[in-house]
Amino acid sequence: MKLEQLIMFQSVAELGSLREASKRLHKTQPAVSQGIKQLESILGVELFSRSGYRLVLTEHGKALYQHALRVLNEAKAMRNMAKHISSGNELSITLAIEASFDLRGILPLFSDAQRQFPDTQIILKQEHLSGAIQALNENRANLCLSPVTSEVRQNTQLEMHYLSSGCLINVASKLLLNRHPNLSLAAQLINEYQIVVQDSGTQSKNKRWGVQDGQRCWYVNDFATKKMLIESGMGWGRLPQHLVQESIDKGLLVELDLEDIDIKITFDFYLIKNKDTILGPVAQTLWDKFKAYTFNTASLSY
Repeated sequence: MKLEQLIMFQSVAELGSLREASKRLHKTQPAVSQGIKQLESILGVELFSRSGYRLVLTEHGKALYQHALRVLNEAKAMRNMAKHISSGNELSITLAIEASFDLRGILPLFSDAQRQFPDTQIILKQEHLSGAIQALNENRANLCLSPVTSEVRQNTQLEMHYLSSGCLINVASKLLLNRHPNLSLAAQLINEYQIVVQDSGTQSKNKRWGVQDGQRCWYVNDFATKKMLIESGMGWGRLPQHLVQESIDKGLLVELDLEDIDIKITFDFYLIKNKDTILGPVAQTLWDKFKAYTFNTASLSY
């Protein structure tokens, strides 16, 4: 059985005519007829009823037509993948993203990349704190998107492009606040549990950012769990604004206006790559799209 025979089968089934199929395929009518007969001989079934003016699929032909379409689609996908690989495009790229970043602002970029490079898998790997930059430095990511510390900013091996700003808000639930009717200092919460997301990297060297001395803590590995625990009154802590604004509006969470800590911490997000690493065509295109993109925070509703 040859793909050419299946293509003839498809064309005749769709057009109902050897003549029209031969025109579509730019082959002679006898060649198409011979190809169909050979396929019927190989399969051992009659694919078309030839009793009428038009060629009509038999019941066996209808069932095998669906199989033929699947085989032809797989063959097309294989050809496209081979073309994709031969052009030098990556089979996959990884973008490490610090988890406090609001992905909604860059969805159009990913949508464009998906349409332009449908055969490249784009892996979005969420990291916390230093994890995204560490993934880049250890070549576990092609690009990373993260806030940067002064130490990272001084790293001459990294190229950075500013994207947008973000912020973390100190919040607690009314259940917790009811236990502290005269709350004015974070020090008064020292025996409550501060819910803290652990660093997915190792560069923090066990530092506890934003945690006061003696504070009881629970550690989690994602913001969704942290938010759930805080909303249930089991603790307090900082969460990205885009994740908590709706809960604040509904009264499920309250911003902590305390004298000894900031309500909000604002920081800048950068897209980062290693200067020494040569990006493949897809990763380079994504980098260029990011640099040309206007990040419109006003379009994001919280």
